Amino acid sequence: MSNDVGAQSVAPRPQGRYVPAVLAGGTVRTAGMTPRREGELILTGRIGAEVGLDEARTAAAVAVGNALAAIRAILPEGTSFRPVEMIVYVASAPGFTDLSVVADGASDVIERELGVNALPARTAVGVHTLPGGAPLEIALTAVTI
Repeated sequence: MSNDVGAQSVAPRPQGRYVPAVLAGGTVRTAGMTPRREGELILTGRIGAEVGLDEARTAAAVAVGNALAAIRAILPEGTSFRPVEMIVYVASAPGFTDLSVVADGASDVIERELGVNALPARTAVGVHTLPGGAPLEIALTAVTI
């Protein structure tokens, strides 16, 4: 993939009965974003089994790119924002513990697009399975500035 692996210009289409993001006051919360391009998962499987670490980091970059696109799509044009919390759900094989390394793939995109001072607080959680067999899912919360 190119260096613009996380960059998305359009909010992803929901895969169910929900919206990609909600703006409430000055806070935007995204739905959980998986690594999809044009509605299709780019990768499936559990990290540490079917999915390698480098693939997982790339998937995290795509997922957070989708989250950033959803935020940008709901905000009025020209509105600046800062991510404040990111939760990364990692579908991981038993014994896989490099959750933070996977999440760093998403943090790298935020830093590249918005700067190091825009990095959010972050939680990485290992789970057994995610929708559609996605290897990870990212929920991002941002505030307008």
